[in-house]
Amino acid sequence: MIGCIIQARMGSSRLPGKVMMKIQNRPIIDYVVTQVQYSKKIKRIVLATTKDENDDVIVDYANEKNISIFRGKEGDVLDRYYQCAKHFSFSAVVRITSDNPLIDPEIIDEIVTLFEANDYDYVSNDHPPTFPLGYVVEVFSFSALETAWKNAVPSEREHVTDHFWKNKQIFKQINYGKSTNLPNVRCTLDTKHDYNLIKTIVQKINHRPILFNHVVKLFENEPELFNINKHVKHG
Repeated sequence: MIGCIIQARMGSSRLPGKVMMKIQNRPIIDYVVTQVQYSKKIKRIVLATTKDENDDVIVDYANEKNISIFRGKEGDVLDRYYQCAKHFSFSAVVRITSDNPLIDPEIIDEIVTLFEANDYDYVSNDHPPTFPLGYVVEVFSFSALETAWKNAVPSEREHVTDHFWKNKQIFKQINYGKSTNLPNVRCTLDTKHDYNLIKTIVQKINHRPILFNHVVKLFENEPELFNINKHVKHG
């Protein structure tokens, strides 16, 4: 079974509590989950948070929305993913982060299709990045995840998939990409400026789900909107 694990926590050095910030009376995490729910390939969605009491609010949200929840280590996110995938018996995992509320379900399905058709261990659109920030999708087999969990060094455990792309001789992998028309656009949530842009996009695009192509069209029609967070540096 292919499961999507969305990592989420309230702690954030740049924008604390960002996953529960609201747009049109809905928390950011709800946009992430709803976008992913449009995927035709994903069979189950799990929110993977930490055991910190500050993340109880994420558990409350998941319970209210009848979304599966898993609590694991805060710093060792690789272990959190491994234990979560093992608990839910996932044969493969789609990794999504909770600060990407415009994640495109069609991109998810295209990457999963590529993963399935070629028996890859790991497929992403992030090494090198082929989409703007906010559209990262990573898919990997449970067996590859287990190998990484057993062998990753401490510096590779916070970001889950570092061990994959640093060891291309071990893991069969490919990077998915297509040419895009959004140079230097940020659709991820790290700062209040990012929040203001995402809120503007949500308000201006009525179609649900909000697809990447809709954002491209908005950029072509109103490029000045994207100056809202143009100065923000990724980090």
